[in-house]
Amino acid sequence: MPVGDNLARLDPGQFMPYARPVAGRIPAVAGVLTEAEIRATGETIAAAQEESGAIGWPDGQVDAWNHVECAMALSVCGLAGPARRAYEWLLATQRADGSWPRRIAPGGAVNEAAGESNHAAYVAVGVWHEYLATGDTDFVARMWPAVRRAIEYAVGLQAPRGEIIWQRDSGGAPARYALLAGCASMCQSLRCAVALADLAGEPQPDWELAAGRLAHAVACHPEAFADKSRFSMDWYYPVLGGAVRGPDAAAWLSAGWPDFVVPGLGVRCVRDEPWVTGAETCELVLALDAIGDTRRALEMFAEVQFLRDPDGAYWTGWQFANRKHFPNERSSYTSAAIILAADTLSAATGANGLFRATATDAAAAPDPVRCGCQISLGSSG
Repeated sequence: MPVGDNLARLDPGQFMPYARPVAGRIPAVAGVLTEAEIRATGETIAAAQEESGAIGWPDGQVDAWNHVECAMALSVCGLAGPARRAYEWLLATQRADGSWPRRIAPGGAVNEAAGESNHAAYVAVGVWHEYLATGDTDFVARMWPAVRRAIEYAVGLQAPRGEIIWQRDSGGAPARYALLAGCASMCQSLRCAVALADLAGEPQPDWELAAGRLAHAVACHPEAFADKSRFSMDWYYPVLGGAVRGPDAAAWLSAGWPDFVVPGLGVRCVRDEPWVTGAETCELVLALDAIGDTRRALEMFAEVQFLRDPDGAYWTGWQFANRKHFPNERSSYTSAAIILAADTLSAATGANGLFRATATDAAAAPDPVRCGCQISLGSSG
């Protein structure tokens, strides 16, 4: 059945708490960034894009997760051509098993052949985001087979307890552990994939079950994950990915706030280093917005603007003990996080609520306080 034939029966609100997809304006956050300034930031991402469509780190290395994040930001800025070229790159470089190499060098050489489950799964977030922003069902039809293979790759690494192992090595052997931030992100990826499957007329109930099991593991079983609790991503990603919501989400963020938030500067990348980063700060902005804490979300978004360069690009981070940019680079993924946070705060495009939905249906969402598990809120354990 053609993708477009399902539009009449699909209600995106079943998966996302907002309206049907519509083309929108470029975001602007009053008193912080104008539309022209956001557009300028998007153009710095486009300027870093390779002819192949790849969008890499400052050193040119490309991974699928950050590449997708940049494609989403380009679309938000109205840079449709570069955004679509980014998605074509994903189609051209996906492997037969549904994964992408962990690192691809400029020009296309594979530097690290292992495939990460989170990298593969995140393509579903990008494709669903593009649909919500544009309503383009032809695009979904073109991308759907790649999404299906990518999600099957990720779900194929799910352990009996619910967590998803973080990678397969170059020989196809799975790693021995899961990562909390990656699994929390995949909660969102699976939710978007379920929505895309319905839109494509190929419902995937097994993915819905996998999403529920994964969200339960993220919210209730810290012992399932390698201890990376010094990293701020392990703190806020269970909220950002939708596994933890409501009062429990507020408690989760409050527990880690003193360790990771530097007043007036942003979010530390790791709790034991005097180093704040723009991407982590904007992801926390998205998490705060998702639980209705708009005031602090806006405050943090305004605070991080000291990392902005005059041309619209953003420095990756700031070492506040030495008062120097660290690393000494401007990164497209940081600029992308700025743009996506601006869209969420200004409700500019049809995709602005992407990060507000829960990873599973609200009635079935795991409750870390009442599920009978012993956890420490805000820590990966």
